[in-house]
Amino acid sequence: MKLADYFNQYNLSTENIEEFEEFKKFLLEYNEHTNLTRITDDDDFNVKHFLDSLSIFRTKLIDHEKKIIDIGTGAGFPGIPLKLYDKTLDITLLDSLKKRIDFLNLVIEKFNLKNIEAIHARAEEIARDPIYREQYDIAISRAVANLSTLSEYALGFVKVGGYFISQKGPEYKEELKEAENAIKTMGAVVEEVIEVPLPNDIEHYLVVLKKIKSTNKKYPRGGGKPRKKPL
Repeated sequence: MKLADYFNQYNLSTENIEEFEEFKKFLLEYNEHTNLTRITDDDDFNVKHFLDSLSIFRTKLIDHEKKIIDIGTGAGFPGIPLKLYDKTLDITLLDSLKKRIDFLNLVIEKFNLKNIEAIHARAEEIARDPIYREQYDIAISRAVANLSTLSEYALGFVKVGGYFISQKGPEYKEELKEAENAIKTMGAVVEEVIEVPLPNDIEHYLVVLKKIKSTNKKYPRGGGKPRKKPL
């Protein structure tokens, strides 16, 4: 199936399609010498990377000029597809592995992208930095961590009235129960959960948390505590 056939619902332009294809080619070539993704089959890539990333638009929260941070972006998902789709978005790509950030800086240069930066840092550390703390309209993540941990990582970046969107599989129900205290402690509430069916019977959900009050300055905790001892 051609890439364009997957994305009719998102009204991608010809330029969008060409840039997505070019990004895929660039990533897979780079992946031959630097491991960035295990998903290399063409159809799997289109679904699990591109379509999965674009599903964020189903929330109706992503529109022109929004300031977004992608936490644990890996090889740039969902942040790079969002940026290629809407160049007006102001995107920060955050990851703790330098090899990923090195790759993303090459992508930014290759596509001549503006209002986007790739940062090599740990979320629980730079979320305390006034430059980044509570500065974003939206935080997004599909990082492999439970929702309690992700909420502590992400919500410190989100301004009051903003949102954290976590991409999850069918395990989200149990994670939501376990994350109740973390979500409340970080100053947020559950806004909604959106089911987004993907091809090949993949169960995909967007857990949307709304920030309703400022996060206490002692969060997020350092020293790996959000992962080792979730709130």
